[in-house]
Amino acid sequence: MAQSLANILLHLTFSTKDRRRLIRRDMQAELHQYLAGTCAHLGCPAHEVGGVDDHVHLALSFSRTITVAKLVEEVKKSSSKWIKTKGRDYHDFSWQGGYGIFSIGQSGFEALRRYIRGQHAHHKNVSFQDEFRALCRKYGVDLDEQYAWD
Repeated sequence: MAQSLANILLHLTFSTKDRRRLIRRDMQAELHQYLAGTCAHLGCPAHEVGGVDDHVHLALSFSRTITVAKLVEEVKKSSSKWIKTKGRDYHDFSWQGGYGIFSIGQSGFEALRRYIRGQHAHHKNVSFQDEFRALCRKYGVDLDEQYAWD
């Protein structure tokens, strides 16, 4: 076959360092657009980006020309630098060291997009830590709590 084709769909999520509630609602849309633009620049278009004051979720297509580690590193590094330009409140902003990234099938992709759009309602009753635990169970990932939170 002369052509190389891929349709790899991913759910990426990560929080602010120590889950600090730094992403104010009035800047979330701009941050989400920035994250989507960074993903597009890396060849991994984001189909949905959302989150609340202490974390983000991205539903994206994964390029066959980049590694997961490089994608996450660039998204977090670039957005952290960008956020720090948004004023004094963000001078010491940083993302957590880790992340969760999970593969998702085409049949579940629209449900994931709805889930990401519903983050504000979802987090009226659920913390990011509880959400992340549930995601790990759902996607069959063993979570070692000793190393999960920073």
